[in-house]
Amino acid sequence: MTQLSYGALDDAARNYDAVLYLSFGGPEGPDDVLPFMENVTRGRGVPRKRLEEVSSHYQLFGGVSPINSLNRAVIGALREELRTNGPDLPVYWGNRNWHPMLTDTMKQMRDDGVQRAVAFVTSAYSSYSGCRQYREDVARAQAEVGDGAPRVDKMRVFYNHPGFIEPQVEKVIAALEAIPEDRRATARLAFTAHSVPTRMADTSSYTQQLSEACRLVAERLDGDRDWDLVWQSRSGPPHVPWLEPDIVDHITKLHSAGIDDLVVVPVGFVADHLEVRFDLDVQAAQTAARLGINMVRAEAVGAHPRYIRMIRDLIVERMSSRPERISLGEDAASHDICGATCCPAPA
Repeated sequence: MTQLSYGALDDAARNYDAVLYLSFGGPEGPDDVLPFMENVTRGRGVPRKRLEEVSSHYQLFGGVSPINSLNRAVIGALREELRTNGPDLPVYWGNRNWHPMLTDTMKQMRDDGVQRAVAFVTSAYSSYSGCRQYREDVARAQAEVGDGAPRVDKMRVFYNHPGFIEPQVEKVIAALEAIPEDRRATARLAFTAHSVPTRMADTSSYTQQLSEACRLVAERLDGDRDWDLVWQSRSGPPHVPWLEPDIVDHITKLHSAGIDDLVVVPVGFVADHLEVRFDLDVQAAQTAARLGINMVRAEAVGAHPRYIRMIRDLIVERMSSRPERISLGEDAASHDICGATCCPAPA
């Protein structure tokens, strides 16, 4: 079989036994935090001191990341959606860094007789850490399980799908309504996403896709509103260039420009997990308050019903022959099958 260099569309109808829901994982108690951080940073040479510093962020929230409870809400809603509207497939959940771990989930799928699954990854964008690494995680888990491990097809990224954009628009409108009406029209938007090393960004469409998602959200709001795409959650060593500016630096710049009201939109995330709550609700909010900027943080899409229906739509899409691939804006829907050169790891 010829190996694809780039992405391709999958126009063949597929039959699946199950849905595999893939996510990052997070600690669910104080004793989980350091082991979780060690899983996240394994092989990256991150000093113990840095791990303890980041662990303290989790301890502010009782050592519990909200990501797992948020994933449970989405999975529960998805199961109900599939029971009601089909296809009535079981949904399995596996994480990269914490329980339920992907390899354990893959073993359970094998034991249950699952032969082929379609995978939904909780990242709307293409990048090494948000796409290819999950495919590598699946391949590693399949190798560990061995004979009988199910085949897995990953669904396409969904940054320009109406089921992602429209719920985000609703969340931004709700945030804008928290600003006094006489100042609402001049409120600035700051879209945020997880910063990555610039070398990682250069090998994927991450920044382009994020910019398009921001544009799609902004153009659906009332009026011609100024917006910026900025970054958060940098975790690498200082000598390695990462995407900038950071949201905290951006808020300082907006203060110098005389901005009074700011809506921060975590468009790079699908749920309000810990990095959103600490980096935005604590660090960014404290900076804005100190500078006298009225900052309102929009929610991520979470378990919005339209987002849940989108996941079902993507499942049906992969099961259909020559499906209509729905997307908004100027970009076509992303490819279904990732090739050998898609989103390579940075050197």
